Amino acid sequence: MTFVTDYRSEFFDFEDVTYLAAAAQGPLPRAAFKALEAALELKRHPYRIEESLYLEFPARVRGLLAQLIGASPDEIGITTGASAGFAGIASAIDWKPGDEILLSRGEFPAQLCTWQPLAASRGVVLRFVTPRGRFPRAQDYLDALTPRTRLVSASLVRFDDGSLLDAPVLAADLAGSGCRLLLDLTQICGAAPLDMRSLGADFAVCAAYKWLLGPYGTGFVWARREHTEAMAPAPFYWMTASSEKHFHELDFDPDAAGNFSWRSPSGAARWDVAETASFFHLAAFAASLEFVLRAGPATVLEHNRTLLGALVDRLPADRCVLASPGDPAQRGPYLCIAARTPEATTHLYGRLREQKIYVSLRNHALRIAPYLYNTAEDIDRLLRVITI
Repeated sequence: MTFVTDYRSEFFDFEDVTYLAAAAQGPLPRAAFKALEAALELKRHPYRIEESLYLEFPARVRGLLAQLIGASPDEIGITTGASAGFAGIASAIDWKPGDEILLSRGEFPAQLCTWQPLAASRGVVLRFVTPRGRFPRAQDYLDALTPRTRLVSASLVRFDDGSLLDAPVLAADLAGSGCRLLLDLTQICGAAPLDMRSLGADFAVCAAYKWLLGPYGTGFVWARREHTEAMAPAPFYWMTASSEKHFHELDFDPDAAGNFSWRSPSGAARWDVAETASFFHLAAFAASLEFVLRAGPATVLEHNRTLLGALVDRLPADRCVLASPGDPAQRGPYLCIAARTPEATTHLYGRLREQKIYVSLRNHALRIAPYLYNTAEDIDRLLRVITI
């Protein structure tokens, strides 16, 4: 197999390691590391920091994310990860006792850690959807809907098996029902083309340290503009206020109509985390996003499907099974395999680590997540260990 562009030079040397775990932690590109070094210089020489940078850094990241997911910049809030996005959305919805939230069994823990407290404090009912087949499907959620269902919260790509949810089908059937759809994009954003309007979701969250190659502690939340405009005012980060460009004037007096200049932002910036304009985080994050856009999520998806297709074709059936959907169109940018028993899978994981081949162990399966720096030789090396 051949690839037109060799992206390995965009990243630092992995020494003698074969790194196939981008779904766990994506490495910083060289350009992002250089931007981080420049940001550190600003902190070392703070007299070089222009006040405009506090606004320019978030605006730059917001614009790049909007371009990446087919959204408007004002629909994007900058967070420290998916959990912060979940928390913001959870606090912004006017929950009533008896409102239901649907989750699929086996979802990433951030989901349960967000929604379970609502059951204890607000009387919200948390209901778990058990897939009829091996992997969750849109119809599984639809079959579980009741008139009290207020939210479906699901991963677009599951962390434990790589299965891809048919979100447009789910969203289309939810339309007009009063039930909103929230998607976790963490395990696909940056590694496959996304368009939020086509997906049909109402909200989305994403951690950016995986396929977006951002620093740990970066992420975003997305919401349709009509939803944020309809939400009640809530505490917000002061730098996102309508008067942020004149914050040094400290004008706290209302106008003749009784309105304050410090008003909650109308868009998803209401969920910006405090101290959003972290030079260390956002300088590197922006550089990583520029690389992702330049390389193209479609390029990543095609590259990974080629590598993983070769893996599936040569997988020794006598000792390993596919733990992800067999059809590439039904899974995200990675796949999972398993040995014949959980114990054998754990043992195989240990053998791979001994050979400096890095994959992830998730739910008794090995998650194989290559990126543009990986080659056919990396898959060959993996297979040599598996087939011994």
